[in-house]
Amino acid sequence: MKNKKSNLLKPNLQRRELLRKGMSGLGIAGLSGTILAPTLFSQAAHAAAAARANGKILVILELSGGNDGLNTVVPYGDDAYYQHRPEIGLPKSELRVLDDHFGLNGGMAGFERLFKDGKMAIVHGCGYENPSYSHFNSMAYWHTAAPNSGNEYGWVGRLADAMAPDAPSNYMVNIAARQSLAVRSASHVPVVFDQPERFMREAFHEERDELDLVHDIGKVSNASREYLLNIARSASEASSQVRQAWENYSSPIDYGVNSLDLPKIVSLIDAGMPTKLYYVSYRNNAFDTHVFQNNVHRRLLTYTSDAVFAFLQDLERIGRADDVALMIFSEFGRRVPENDNLGTDHGAANNMFVVGNQVKGGHYGKLPSLTKLNPEDNLAYTTDFRRVYQTVIEGWLGHRGSGELLGGNYQPFDMFA
Repeated sequence: MKNKKSNLLKPNLQRRELLRKGMSGLGIAGLSGTILAPTLFSQAAHAAAAARANGKILVILELSGGNDGLNTVVPYGDDAYYQHRPEIGLPKSELRVLDDHFGLNGGMAGFERLFKDGKMAIVHGCGYENPSYSHFNSMAYWHTAAPNSGNEYGWVGRLADAMAPDAPSNYMVNIAARQSLAVRSASHVPVVFDQPERFMREAFHEERDELDLVHDIGKVSNASREYLLNIARSASEASSQVRQAWENYSSPIDYGVNSLDLPKIVSLIDAGMPTKLYYVSYRNNAFDTHVFQNNVHRRLLTYTSDAVFAFLQDLERIGRADDVALMIFSEFGRRVPENDNLGTDHGAANNMFVVGNQVKGGHYGKLPSLTKLNPEDNLAYTTDFRRVYQTVIEGWLGHRGSGELLGGNYQPFDMFA
């Protein structure tokens, strides 16, 4: 199936309150932080040219639900794997063998190609101390890079604040039905949308014509009102740009059954959207495979592998593959022993993936032991997940000082060419 269009006042305090309480009242479906002219993408084209000259783009893909890393990157060379999983363990004959120890799940043809082409890094044993087995809690820890604590803002949002404190327009895009905590920011308002062709400010029919007007707000003495008017104008302009980008997008690349919103990212990059940080995710905890896991898990991994491989092809098509890196994670892995329902329960340490033309492919991190499990029969983590965050922040985006951003210094991997 070929891909087609388918689908400051006390500035900080008051601004946060406006963001929390005011936006639903305004009925804004997706926002940008400052004014950007929508017509002909003229300003966006200049911003895109600057991005090519001085920076890279990071895309983050969330496998929500807790992906089973052991049946994704399968340690077939370790007998303990089959002892723990006599029924759902995947035999070597069904794997896409990478080396004398690991093979990928049989549905992952695209990932096999990327790994063997040296464009995919697999990071083993990623997790954190005192792991939570709650989807909500663990995902919040990954979103904020603050395990067993809390942070008002997401790590991607804090990264945007650190990299671009003057809050340029459209610096972050979150393609989702609702905004992720990961992109919540003190200074930026991310563009958030699901279906680009329907991306516009929400309103009653009687309000539509008035809201579609882009007013010159002129000089406004009330800072709160000025802020809200700028937000409203930016919302209209960002939505116009997104809709136009998607309307203009056409690609011969086959993304498979589920594109994971990745073509929408390509459309924005190709149209000149000056975004540095993109965030997409699976919906509805898709990877929560407690029962009869193997078939549905293989399908999910096939969708992921096909879409990611196609994404890189599509970026090659538009001449931007060297400018983009993709990081893939899940909020936790699965328990090592299979359960009585031929599935797996919530676990701890897991794999992460980093993909791109400029990635030095291979295995990273220390392998967690399959014979020395934690008291809950889970893998003990060997790589703090924030080490991978620091790797993409410093090694790819070139932003220094991520220790403060992440709450500590985590030795980055030498992962990028």
